[in-house]
Amino acid sequence: MKLTGAQIVFECLNKLGVDSIFGYPGGAVIPLYDALYDTVHPIKHYRTCHEQGATHAADGYARSTGKTGVCIVTSGPGATNTITGIATAFLDSVPLVVITGQVGQSLIGRDSFQEVDITTMTLTITKHCEMVKRVEDIEKTILRAFEIAKSGRPGPVLVDLPKDLMLETTEYQDLSLPKRESTAINSDEVKKAVRAFKEAKRPVILAGGGVGIAGAEDLLKELALDYNIPVINTLLGSGAFPQSHPLSLGLIGMHGSQVANQSMAQADLVLALGARFSDRVIGLPDGFCPKAKLVQFDIDVNELGKNMETHFPVCGDLKEALRAFKDYLGPGPGYLKPVRQSKDQTNYDEKGPLKPQVLLEKIHKAFGNQAIVATEVGQNQMWTAQYFGFERTRQFLTSGGLGTMGYGLGAAIGAQVGNPQRQLIHIAGDGSFKMNCNELGTVSKYKLPLKTFILNNNALGMVRQWQQLFCNNRFSETMGDDSVDFVKLGQAYGIKSYRVSTLAELDAVLEEIKDLAEPILVDCILLPEENVYPIVPPGRPITQMITQNPVDVVVTP
Repeated sequence: MKLTGAQIVFECLNKLGVDSIFGYPGGAVIPLYDALYDTVHPIKHYRTCHEQGATHAADGYARSTGKTGVCIVTSGPGATNTITGIATAFLDSVPLVVITGQVGQSLIGRDSFQEVDITTMTLTITKHCEMVKRVEDIEKTILRAFEIAKSGRPGPVLVDLPKDLMLETTEYQDLSLPKRESTAINSDEVKKAVRAFKEAKRPVILAGGGVGIAGAEDLLKELALDYNIPVINTLLGSGAFPQSHPLSLGLIGMHGSQVANQSMAQADLVLALGARFSDRVIGLPDGFCPKAKLVQFDIDVNELGKNMETHFPVCGDLKEALRAFKDYLGPGPGYLKPVRQSKDQTNYDEKGPLKPQVLLEKIHKAFGNQAIVATEVGQNQMWTAQYFGFERTRQFLTSGGLGTMGYGLGAAIGAQVGNPQRQLIHIAGDGSFKMNCNELGTVSKYKLPLKTFILNNNALGMVRQWQQLFCNNRFSETMGDDSVDFVKLGQAYGIKSYRVSTLAELDAVLEEIKDLAEPILVDCILLPEENVYPIVPPGRPITQMITQNPVDVVVTP
């Protein structure tokens, strides 16, 4: 049967099992939205308030469900507004397909209205990007885009679709879905890693974001429990191993726990699973794991040995590689249990100022282990990683590699769409929240029952902290912006909103809202001087941590 190019797009999305898409209409994609109007397929479109919000929503949907997120935007500014979201997904290995409208082919290269070369702009932040040039190629291009986005190391793919092709008709071929090829695991590499592991006396496991992407969390847990091996997690590896378990040492790196950082430095073997050793994880490379042999499992051969010298690299699907590793390993002697980290006890008057550590633990207690948490970037993100406590993968959604302020609300929207029966918690700082708070309109429009908690310290907290510690208290453009009443802002969108500044007030609000199936906003007032500790100064090994506010001392980077 003959269909327009726009109709073929939705036939492909339906064949691929897409149930939700996020987007914003515009001139170049009017034919797509016209086809959406008539489609009989069970595809729900969510119109966000901005294209960046749509991209983050597709990202949050993908991270929380394991499916590929889909975003549709128009040409020109619609396309360029997706760039930050695409880069966020690229650095965190999130499968997205972004369909951008383009001006008609006869207008390309003439500086036409809302014309940009979006494929060139996104070449370095996508796994693949292309402009379709024939209506007959739309079907295979869309199917290939989904295959590329999901295969191997996942990531975003952009398809640029000229407007004239959406209106042309062609025969719909109903092509078969591409077959996914798996990379064979090199058994010799695995056996070498096993031998090194058996010789180790103080091994640790470093769990990265790749554990959840590969669905290898059960194998990781079996290995850790069978051999009594302590597990340390990266930021994106939070929940890969239950953080409530005694073998969990928590977060590694610049804001990692003292026991995690010290244990890494003392280990004689590090089994790194889906972790890429970013600068925020390793600090000064020579001081990261100086006594250890490094075993690195990763599906991306380019990550093996890129940031740290790898003694035993294993390339391939992490789930398959870890299963082979366990099979070759067989029964072992076990190791001594590590000392479980103890969290600082914060004792203070219920009428005194809120402490972020207690605030996060209270939110966790109110909403339980089933809640999905999306954060912004900065102090709110690090406090959440340190104190919320994550028990499984796909529970913690945050921008790791790019550090995108404004990510969290869009991600929470997408995750709520993808997980309608789960409670969504959005943790924000006041600075990050202002970046994309317009998406409260999307929350209100679709009555998404997510709960936003703004950790409001009336500052750009993380930068202010660095200025305190490393710039001799020279607070430049980071303090004192209280120009927005967040409670009134939430109410303007029809969202029930609260303000709390003490533990007693927080307890009362949590009791009131914990069972409400509607959008909620809570403005949580913190002192500006609250800092995230530990912190490793830049250029230092991760064992050289600052654990409390220095008194009249400035740390030189």
